Amino acid sequence: MSVTYAAVQWNRQKKLYDSVIAGGVALYLGRFVGVGAMVHPQATAETLLIRGLGTAAFLLLHVVLSIGPLTRLDRRFLPLLYNRRHLGVTMFTLALGHGVFSLVQFHALGDVPPLVSLLTAPARFEQLGLAALTILFLMAATSHDFWLKLLTPPGWKRLHMLVYLAYALLVAHVSLGALQSERNPLFVGVVLTGACVVLGLHVAAWGAGRGYVEVCEVERIGENRAVLLKLGDEKIAVFRHGGKVSAISNVCAHQGGPLSEGKIVDGCVTCPWHGYQYLPETGASPPPFTEKVAVYETKVEGGKVLVSRCAKTSSI
Repeated sequence: MSVTYAAVQWNRQKKLYDSVIAGGVALYLGRFVGVGAMVHPQATAETLLIRGLGTAAFLLLHVVLSIGPLTRLDRRFLPLLYNRRHLGVTMFTLALGHGVFSLVQFHALGDVPPLVSLLTAPARFEQLGLAALTILFLMAATSHDFWLKLLTPPGWKRLHMLVYLAYALLVAHVSLGALQSERNPLFVGVVLTGACVVLGLHVAAWGAGRGYVEVCEVERIGENRAVLLKLGDEKIAVFRHGGKVSAISNVCAHQGGPLSEGKIVDGCVTCPWHGYQYLPETGASPPPFTEKVAVYETKVEGGKVLVSRCAKTSSI
């Protein structure tokens, strides 16, 4: 068996999206270096470029982290979600440039290799930045759909959730580094504001996402069959059985089979690929098996099926 993928097809929207990103980054760096040279005439071009690349990457990371909750709060932000991975790769490229220039300027002229010098430096904020850059590299390197298929969607998502750890490391990196040399309260306020915006958007999206979404009329779901519901990146199989409606993750815990294409046999949702089974009410496989999938609350109002946006927590 082999994993194949198709080459990226560049359409007008993708070209426009990437053009806006490239133009915005170039404009930001040009303005930053130009203004920086006037405000700090004693600063070298390398220093200004290091600061410009670092601030641009940090700013783009805030944008990347804000797109998800914004789209959940208001569908008008959905265009921002298009090719968000390109934005993430651009952010990593800027961060990599910042790291490489910093490594050369501050660690390349010693008696030990630059990387060894960085890892043993007393200024611990540099190691925090390197740890964050390593995480961002893993995310950028696995951004192609090839890796999404190879790692499986759940594994790929778990890996890319490390972006929040990278963000925490970068906030510490900036706080223990740049904010110690730049004493202007404005810079502290900008960092705090950015963190508050990211946290506030996620909390608001979490609260908004705890409601219910309408699926369809009950009669549209065949007995012991399911319809597929898509909620953002999540796919949910909504089954009707014995006068009840249940909703579970559409992804089989075995090899990711589409449970919505299966049916309920002997009281269990049965995967059409390899026959793995799950109890529709709990998402757990019948004993002695231990596999389980996420379960979503359901209710029927006015003859229409409603499903919770968030999976239930379970002790099973």
